Amino acid sequence: MKNAYLLSVTASLLFLSCGKKEEQAPPPAGPMPFPVQTIAHQDATIYQEYTANLEGRQNVEIRPKVSGFIQKTFVDEGQQVKKGQLLFQLETNTLSQDAAAAKAAVNAAQVEVDRLAPLVQRNIISNVQLETAKAKLSQAKSNYGSIAANIGYGRITSPADGVIGSLPYKNGTLVSATSEKPLTTVSDSRDMRAYFSLNEKQMIDFSKTFKGATLANKLKNVPSVELLLADNSVYDQKGKIETINGLVDPQTGTTQFRAEFPNPEAVLRSGGTGTVRLPVVQKNVIVVPQNAVIDMQGKQLVYVLGEGNKVKSRIIKTNGTSGLDFIVTDGLKDGEQIVVEGASKMKDDMQIAPQQRQAETNSAAKDTAAQPAK
Repeated sequence: MKNAYLLSVTASLLFLSCGKKEEQAPPPAGPMPFPVQTIAHQDATIYQEYTANLEGRQNVEIRPKVSGFIQKTFVDEGQQVKKGQLLFQLETNTLSQDAAAAKAAVNAAQVEVDRLAPLVQRNIISNVQLETAKAKLSQAKSNYGSIAANIGYGRITSPADGVIGSLPYKNGTLVSATSEKPLTTVSDSRDMRAYFSLNEKQMIDFSKTFKGATLANKLKNVPSVELLLADNSVYDQKGKIETINGLVDPQTGTTQFRAEFPNPEAVLRSGGTGTVRLPVVQKNVIVVPQNAVIDMQGKQLVYVLGEGNKVKSRIIKTNGTSGLDFIVTDGLKDGEQIVVEGASKMKDDMQIAPQQRQAETNSAAKDTAAQPAK
């Protein structure tokens, strides 16, 4: 019985020993497969990005022309209004009393003119008295017209189509033309304007990139721009750069641009922010996948396939990105092959089994955010 037990233990040890040997079997001989790509010149699109402030096509501050208490507010925040629509009614009782007094003065002056006119015709009095009375009548009418106009100013209407902003004053509040805040703001947001600035260096690059003898001619050659929203999504409406300030701001050293975007679904709001993306096409450049590039001590490396399928690291220089690719300005030439995946596992003179991969067209860059070189 004891011998049988020893035989069983020995068999188990032999089985485990064989299992460990199988697990520790050496890897298969031969080079590992890695995807490679042949370098070729092509066109690439990069996006230059600029932070922008958004404003409606027309932002009008609504302020009273006369002093008075807000008697009634006819609109609410965020409401769509039309040009000429009544917004506020100010209390004008005091002005109405002044108007009544002014109207009485007009009537009195008119009576005086009517009394003197026949006397002048009969040469009982001089014409000077009648002309003086007529002057007083004109003055009384002017005074009455001014007061009546001020009463009309108590009815405050919208000067344009748009959306009502905040309403800082409640009914019963005394307001005037000198109040700190406007009664509200009417913003025409059917088309939104994005204001952004370029520094002097960027402006020089812009002028060299887009041809034209004048700024107006250059704008005709600028393609449509995109707007990146606060949630990093791309706005579904393309925009167009409409104007460029002809002067450089001496305090900031920048030039202001204005792009306009349609806003049919009121996605954009006046006072918001975004990022204007200006596409620039670079002709006949080399692009490589970002996955193929390794950053090492401030330098960018790729592994180039050489004789005998051995790889060699090489330093390259890049000038920004286009989609998921780097734009290479130095270090590579047409016809060379680089490792596009697994570069972090490479070392010089390592032999691989190259697997050719077709370079993707750069059209995908249009749908992918890209940063220009700084």
